[in-house]
Amino acid sequence: MLSIRLSRVGKTKQPSYRLIVVEKSKDPFGTYLEQLGFYNPRTNPKTIQLNAERIKYWIGKGAQPSDTIHNLLVDAKIIDQSKVKTVNISKRRAEKLGLNKPKETPAAVPPAEAKPAPEAATAPAENTPPPENAAAPQEDIPPAGNIAKT
Repeated sequence: MLSIRLSRVGKTKQPSYRLIVVEKSKDPFGTYLEQLGFYNPRTNPKTIQLNAERIKYWIGKGAQPSDTIHNLLVDAKIIDQSKVKTVNISKRRAEKLGLNKPKETPAAVPPAEAKPAPEAATAPAENTPPPENAAAPQEDIPPAGNIAKT
């Protein structure tokens, strides 16, 4: 399986990278099939030279770009896909950074800011009679202990 990846070149603490096509199982510092470009992240702005025609050719042949290369190609608009997450943060590290906090719910809004309900829904209807059972007097029903047995 072919891979498009970066090969580090340059001096100590001054890295720059070659974009190469290499067999996935091979060392990126060894021999490669073709150099497709150059990337220097230390310049301002970053220097990127890409051979778009050859990159598309190798992708058509089945070469898989690494995640970093994939994102560089998306930025250069050579491929039309969304970026891929390249950094994996462990659960322990995420807890330390506070990334696993639960999301705040909108219920935390104070009630004074809540919208009042429409008046028609909250106002009691003036023309409707009250229910008969609710207003029945309690005097006709004797208490449970005073019922005469016959």
